[in-house]
Amino acid sequence: MAMMLCGAMTASAQQDKDASAGEQSLFEKVTNIEKKQDNFHLLLNLNNSFDVNQGNGELESAKFNMHEIRIEAKGKVNDTFSFRWRQRLNRSNAPTPDGLDNMPATSIDIAGIGVKFNDVVSMFLGKQCAAYGGFEYDTNPIEIYQYSDMLDNMSIFLTGATLQLQLSPDHQLQLQAVDSRSASMSDMYGEGYEQSKVPLVYSVNWNGNFGGVLSTRWSYSIMSQAKGYQSHYVALGNQLKLNNFDAFLDVMYMREGIDREGIVSRIVGNNALGGHQNDAEYLSMVLKAQYRFNPKWSVFAEGMLDNEGFSKSNGVIEKGKYRTAYGYLAGLEFYPIKNSNLHFYLTYVGRHYSYTDRAKAFGADDYSTNRISLGYIWQLPMF
Repeated sequence: MAMMLCGAMTASAQQDKDASAGEQSLFEKVTNIEKKQDNFHLLLNLNNSFDVNQGNGELESAKFNMHEIRIEAKGKVNDTFSFRWRQRLNRSNAPTPDGLDNMPATSIDIAGIGVKFNDVVSMFLGKQCAAYGGFEYDTNPIEIYQYSDMLDNMSIFLTGATLQLQLSPDHQLQLQAVDSRSASMSDMYGEGYEQSKVPLVYSVNWNGNFGGVLSTRWSYSIMSQAKGYQSHYVALGNQLKLNNFDAFLDVMYMREGIDREGIVSRIVGNNALGGHQNDAEYLSMVLKAQYRFNPKWSVFAEGMLDNEGFSKSNGVIEKGKYRTAYGYLAGLEFYPIKNSNLHFYLTYVGRHYSYTDRAKAFGADDYSTNRISLGYIWQLPMF
């Protein structure tokens, strides 16, 4: 633990890549003055669309939806110290009662400082993205049309420290220790659990690059959930890039002492203590392919599969799979401005939830949802 804590002090590379890198800022366009320093960047992250939603074959709603609006400021004071802050403007900014870090649970993604010792060793202290693996997870949230079932229910922005070791130009190792939750025990797990004295998540993350063709985002994490309960999480992300074509496959497995995501607990109901069920098990796979067939046009397709259940029986809850969640996406993107990340999109997102007989014994039933969205995504560099 001491080694991890001392080592866990660097800036996580997760979700740190700017789609607008190299794009002229709004300030430069308005003033016609070129910004020649890298000390401060102000970004506005937007995802807005008109959505038509359907459930089990019936129209549920047709409306405009601001999916994402996040403001971000980052830069460096000098060659050693840097800073970063990103906040969701359409989330509550009130600190969570009984939370570990005295921070809002959902509005602030990132808030902290980075320290670069040399070209090999750097660190980050503050609220940040947990150092989990996977390429879908590593993508800026405004670029995601639909997360897999497991990622959609994970809390990933936590307060702590990360150590980043640039082992070579192509390989990076991260060691991280962060609080295991930002919400209260009762909000996260329900009643009946005793708080751990050291409620932390420890993660090891390897980011690899093999000739610019194959890349990896692999991680292993162990989390202290409550006294006597732990969670283990493995994420293996693999990406292939060939000219204007790229594809990735993420495989993620989680085994939890307490059902933190709450997916299978909601299927069978909370336990007698009023908390989430114990011994939950999740396996999630995401496969996505994208082809930029023209400088202004791109097409993509994505498939998702989530198996959800329990790893142990408790006399009432039977061990095994309770639900399979399928996801299927396809879309077209249009980039109207040269050297800009602004793009309009037309996407279809389908979901189907299939329950096993053991889940149907608790009243669950299969259902499907569909969504067609027409909108835009823009990481606007304001300064």
